[in-house]
Amino acid sequence: MAYKVMVTPRSFGKGNSQPIDILRENGCELVLNPYGRILNKQEMAEMIRDADAVIVGVDPIDQEVLEQATKLKVISKYGVGTDNIDLNYARDKGIPVTVTNGANKDAVADYTMTLMLAAARKMIPIDKACRQLNWNKITSVDVWGKTLGLIGLGAIGKSVAARAKGFNMDIIAYDLMKDETYASENQIKYVSLDELLRCADFISLHLPLTDKTLHLIGAQELASMKETAVIVNTARGGLIHEQALLEALKEKRIWGAGLDVFEQEPPQDKGFLELDNLIIGSHCAASTYQAIENMGIMAAANVLEHLKQSSLMEGK
Repeated sequence: MAYKVMVTPRSFGKGNSQPIDILRENGCELVLNPYGRILNKQEMAEMIRDADAVIVGVDPIDQEVLEQATKLKVISKYGVGTDNIDLNYARDKGIPVTVTNGANKDAVADYTMTLMLAAARKMIPIDKACRQLNWNKITSVDVWGKTLGLIGLGAIGKSVAARAKGFNMDIIAYDLMKDETYASENQIKYVSLDELLRCADFISLHLPLTDKTLHLIGAQELASMKETAVIVNTARGGLIHEQALLEALKEKRIWGAGLDVFEQEPPQDKGFLELDNLIIGSHCAASTYQAIENMGIMAAANVLEHLKQSSLMEGK
């Protein structure tokens, strides 16, 4: 009997069909996203009813959706952030949740540096002015030799640190889970969040979104940053209190920001679209051909591993 695998990420198998081929060669029937966008809860609930496995991006898989998934044997996250999944309910139902650790770390780290550089050097305003044949010089701030504060020093944070070393940056980090050996070997100093915000010229977030990290950066935190500071977020939108950031950018209390993620995408407040000290991405930091291929293959492998275990248990 073939297993049904529901796949929601639109980029799954894009550019390289290997992840799709792997599943089909192993007897899986794929149900692909028919909408060409992120699914809503009702669509998820309808599609997941007959699924034995789901490969999911940022589409909602809360308790209401999972209650419909009576056959589900595994949730394979296409990425690493699981804030869209009700992990407690999945655990109670005995449904394992897997992630694609490390598959997109280089792509996200590259994009983080891109946002950092673009915001610091005012690339968007300069480009816009040049297209209007305005060749006046726009003064910006340096990146070379500055202090980078990493909020979260996991796989992606470490990949950003490696790139920042090429810019001769001093690196400080805040993380509840400290890798002291790595930090010592790479001349990275762990500090408190308050010290990081006060001292860093560039701040980059690399944390999961949880109840404890929701709005980790709010008005008070932004007020403690340097006026020449740049903050970058390629992790999750909810880590930053968006209204507080919008006001800080409007009033030019910090130099700039680069956001690839918002709490709601596109952002509800159109004020973000009018700022010249903000670089905006469409949640595309991980969207390179190599990262997509890596995530797809790993997500497919995770599905097959758990379906095989389930098949053995069921005696199929």
